[in-house]
Amino acid sequence: MNTSHTVLVASLLSLFGSVAMAAPDYSQLGKSLTAMGAQQSGNQDGSIPAYTGGLTTVPAGFDKNSFVRPDPFANEKPLFSIDQKNVSQYADKLTAGTVALIKRYPSFRVDIYPTHRTATSPQWVLDNTIKNAGKATLEADGTSVAGVHASIPFPIPQNGNEAMWNLLMRYNGDTMDFRNFKAFNVNSSGQMSMSTQGRFLVESEYYNPAKADSSFLQRTRLDYTGPARRAGEVAMVLEPAMYTKTERRAFQYLPGQRRVKLAPDLAYDTPNTSTSGMSTMDDVGLFNGKQDRFDFKLVGKKEVYVPYNDYRLVYADNPQAIFTPNHINPDYVRWELHRVWVVEATLKPGARHIYKKREFYLDEDSWAPLAVDQYDARDSLWRVGFNYPTQSYDASTFSSFTAGHYDLIGGNYYIHLWPGTPGLRIASEHQPDNYWSPDSMAGSGIR
Repeated sequence: MNTSHTVLVASLLSLFGSVAMAAPDYSQLGKSLTAMGAQQSGNQDGSIPAYTGGLTTVPAGFDKNSFVRPDPFANEKPLFSIDQKNVSQYADKLTAGTVALIKRYPSFRVDIYPTHRTATSPQWVLDNTIKNAGKATLEADGTSVAGVHASIPFPIPQNGNEAMWNLLMRYNGDTMDFRNFKAFNVNSSGQMSMSTQGRFLVESEYYNPAKADSSFLQRTRLDYTGPARRAGEVAMVLEPAMYTKTERRAFQYLPGQRRVKLAPDLAYDTPNTSTSGMSTMDDVGLFNGKQDRFDFKLVGKKEVYVPYNDYRLVYADNPQAIFTPNHINPDYVRWELHRVWVVEATLKPGARHIYKKREFYLDEDSWAPLAVDQYDARDSLWRVGFNYPTQSYDASTFSSFTAGHYDLIGGNYYIHLWPGTPGLRIASEHQPDNYWSPDSMAGSGIR
């Protein structure tokens, strides 16, 4: 069966249930499939183009000393828009959450632009992924992965856990530095407030050649500078790839207590204080953490309109113009048609979480989560999440952490890890190990 036929079958089966996956043919990576496992060719009508290597050309006017990236597609106009008048015409290519938002808010609009498959990673990551294909193994009921380093572990996934590990182990740069990010909440009355400001630093151990034997995936640290009541707080999480060797380790420094403490609650469905409780800890980046509370089913691949190449939103400088009542100003959000893997997560019997079901939409070109629909215990669609990715063309990195959720019950929404005009720094160096020690948190967090 050729690749095009396989994807077509997967798309059709996704309407009815999980896909019966054929044995992976890794020889097609770099040929009919990209190194990431995406279909190299475009779709039948050309609305999704063939993959040509992603966006690696730096546009004119880019300042290499700046971390604000100009929009390479700034002159493009929408092909068409989807709103309450025509949503039924396009519903089969929209997530359930997008349809719900359009139906709820007359002012919510989806502007569809030409599709650009911009996502790519450094060549050594692509080469490693092809070289290591078939070597990764799942352990501990899918909650741990072994046998692979510095590559996408399952470029041709066979089940939901494998697809979610691709999400968690995607390349985000050696170091991803939100130097002065902000998080904004908009309540049901339309009032905007800044819930968090600070530095968010993510350093990959998985993609660090010097850490090939490490059981940790990445190290994350958040130093709060605002609002005033939170200034001086520090949170740090050490995220494992091999839970069979070590568990997630989280620490927190609170200036009022002047001590660092273990913070095991910085996980799962604990309310995320960075969004004033509008999301859970495992909502950051649309999903993070251990896969032990849900059963993950690989449903199939589908063509969906999703936010993509959202430079206008991510690097904007006027939050008041963007974060408007009810929803983000549609003028700032670019939507494109992309093929996504659909993964359905169902809460395991006896497990605890505020979400009973989650439906993830993962980009075939990067494995970044682009959207999620989350359901409450009554099977009602509750929180609708979107990622607003951009390709950091100067660093061969698909940047996909600026994200937020709409609460369909509460009528509020938030955006988290919005870099704005300070921008997002992608670096190759790593912090010394003592930077990631609890003692360093106490030293830097005192105000």
